[in-house]
Amino acid sequence: MLQSGFRAPGGLQSRQTNTHVLRRVFKAFQYRDFRLMWMGACASSIGTWMQMVAQGWLIYRLSNSPFLLALDPVLQTVPIFLLSLIGGVVADRVERRYLLMVSQYIQMSCAVLLTVLVGFHVVKVWHLLTCSFIAGFGQAFGGPAYSALIPTLVKKEDVPNAIALNSIQFNAAVMVGPALSALVLAKFGETWCFALNGASFLAPIIALSLLSVRFRPVKTDESILTSLKAGIRFIRRQGSMALLILLAFAMTFLAVPMRTFLPVFAKTIFHRGAETYALFLSISGMGSIVGALAVAGLGNISAKGRVALTMLIGLGGSISVFAVSRSIPVSAVALFVSGAATMAVFAAVNSLVQLIVTNEMRGRVMSVYNFAFRGGMTAGNLITGWLVPIFTAPAVLAVNGLVLVALAVYFLLAQRQVAEL
Repeated sequence: MLQSGFRAPGGLQSRQTNTHVLRRVFKAFQYRDFRLMWMGACASSIGTWMQMVAQGWLIYRLSNSPFLLALDPVLQTVPIFLLSLIGGVVADRVERRYLLMVSQYIQMSCAVLLTVLVGFHVVKVWHLLTCSFIAGFGQAFGGPAYSALIPTLVKKEDVPNAIALNSIQFNAAVMVGPALSALVLAKFGETWCFALNGASFLAPIIALSLLSVRFRPVKTDESILTSLKAGIRFIRRQGSMALLILLAFAMTFLAVPMRTFLPVFAKTIFHRGAETYALFLSISGMGSIVGALAVAGLGNISAKGRVALTMLIGLGGSISVFAVSRSIPVSAVALFVSGAATMAVFAAVNSLVQLIVTNEMRGRVMSVYNFAFRGGMTAGNLITGWLVPIFTAPAVLAVNGLVLVALAVYFLLAQRQVAEL
């Protein structure tokens, strides 16, 4: 009886500790608007990844071309690269919810069109590439609005937690979407992947219509160019922010091509099918969720800069390991680590940028950040797609990983402005 009496308080304390940890990790979920936006975005992201898996596999199956496989995300990113700065200015001038709704409708229309083309077996590679390009226009304006909206749904001290949890919904989709896509592809075919993605856009549209937060922009007679220059001046006055944006560009330039070329590794290196490609994506997404949960649990910690750079070393190392591996278990571990490291770097850098910027400048600053982030994807995928046929995918990605490690070491030891944030 005495022993039982002593166990009860210990068990109660353990449960209270676990409850406290969970509340800290998921703190931003206490805000109704954040919960709504999180659920809507998660459903849409799952649909998007289902289509991305089907589309990537379809392009490679129809063309057998690594270049066209890389060109697809490049074409989607080109409008974002060209127009996201203007999108940031617009996001600071209009109600951000409405701008996001327009973005969702554009992307949903592309998914529905591809559903029809694939369903009637008349789809061509150029159809897929063109729809990716058109969807990019929606994202060019929706991206800055979304990035600016999320921090306004929570209190300032909970912004890092909200960013980490927002990353979880995206990476939960990376894990769930490809897995669902593999099942749907096997049982029902590619058409249903596109159809389900089209339907998934209804979730964020409904969530946006239910938000209580309103953005009331200050009226201005400034031209778009003048407003854009004001945003760039703000970034230049914050010296560390320019370095953070440069770091975001370098990370996506060198790291994102690994995910883009997973079909090449699945088919050419491991001689497997779409199920291995989906497995690789799911494992990477699982690692990203673990990394995001860790960042969310840490909350608004100090030394975010050192954490980001340390994780960048892990990211570069895991990319190189994946590139040279010829074992699926080893490759899976490397993908898991790279996913976790990617999320830790992204969440830390994004949090630092969001905490520095003011709400009036948020759309413009985040558009510049997204410009660099997406620009790194575009340039990295395009250049990697050009180099892979010459040097092979393993060689190019191994070098990418080593360059990331060298860059992180340089920022840690020589250029210490980021490391001291």
